[in-house]
Amino acid sequence: MSPKLVNLGFGNSVVSSRVIAIVSPDAAPVKRLRDEAREEKRLIDATKGRRTRSLVITDSNHVILSAIQSETLAQRFSPNFSLSKDEIEAEDEEE
Repeated sequence: MSPKLVNLGFGNSVVSSRVIAIVSPDAAPVKRLRDEAREEKRLIDATKGRRTRSLVITDSNHVILSAIQSETLAQRFSPNFSLSKDEIEAEDEEE
């Protein structure tokens, strides 16, 4: 069975089974986590220059920045969720 990819926006995806948490970037501990990941070269910026709205933490301890809100990303992990190509493009244009 092939791994399920979850769209993080702007054509970026992550393997769903590798994700540990999706968090909002506002809290001080999350900001420290982001700064530590940057220092240790574990930070992946998938925002395409947009404002960071969520952080995705993986089992390999990488931190991925996304311009998609945490709640939206969490919904994408639902087994019944699917977006058409047109819906993905429209969402990317909104960001």
